[in-house]
Amino acid sequence: EVQLVESGGGLVQPGGSLRLSCAASGFTFSGYRMSWVRQGPGKGLEWVSFITRSGPTYYADSVKGRFAISRDIAKNTVYLQMNSLKIEDTAVYYCVRLLYPSYAMDYWGKGTLVTISS
Repeated sequence: EVQLVESGGGLVQPGGSLRLSCAASGFTFSGYRMSWVRQGPGKGLEWVSFITRSGPTYYADSVKGRFAISRDIAKNTVYLQMNSLKIEDTAVYYCVRLLYPSYAMDYWGKGTLVTISS
């Protein structure tokens, strides 16, 4: 059974940092692209970032230069390092598995809440 379990969310002041983790199980982690998607209060889903099987990373313009995605194959874990956080980064962050080559999002975690507030 495919499972994606996010952790690391919380309350942070503007300008602060957080690192989200997503522990994957039930599939060959190294064989898939992995992504982070968020949903802010009252907003739709917003793609944030993804990392390919071989390592290249891609980011939404709204987070470029502030967020960094990475993966640890040995730990079956994908991370999202978030720096210089803004109030508009407040959202539930979901870890998502991407199919190849379609980029379809086939499995989602339950999400972790990130709240940016002073």
